Amino acid sequence: MPTEIIRSWTNIRLEDLHSIAKEIWTSLPQHHLVALDAEMGSGKTTLVCALLQEAEIGHFEGSPTFAIVQAYESPSKGPIYHLDCYRIENENELLNLGLEELLDSKAYFFIEWPQKIETILPKPHFRLYIRIESDLSREITLHYDY
Repeated sequence: MPTEIIRSWTNIRLEDLHSIAKEIWTSLPQHHLVALDAEMGSGKTTLVCALLQEAEIGHFEGSPTFAIVQAYESPSKGPIYHLDCYRIENENELLNLGLEELLDSKAYFFIEWPQKIETILPKPHFRLYIRIESDLSREITLHYDY
């Protein structure tokens, strides 16, 4: 699949995620999907929280691990959905959730564990890779997947 690197950040600490979130928003066109590709404990949910705060969302509900989807309405960005797909176990469960229809909405999507729903992710979309370095800093790369 063709991909283009949009931005890259190195030596990022958790406390730096708000400034990164601000920069990520400047790279996103209206109503787009961002798949967060990272291992457990890398800061995916913390980064989504920072992204929501930058979008003027006053109350972050936390990771929607059990609900799978959390909906927000931003005064500046419109509808935003935060999905945590960690608990999705198979294709049948995926089809029963109705996520494919939701992903057709004109909204922003931030999706944790996107590999669980890879078969229904619309193209093109953005992909944020977060890698933890040996000093516990992060390397974050924003890609555009065609």
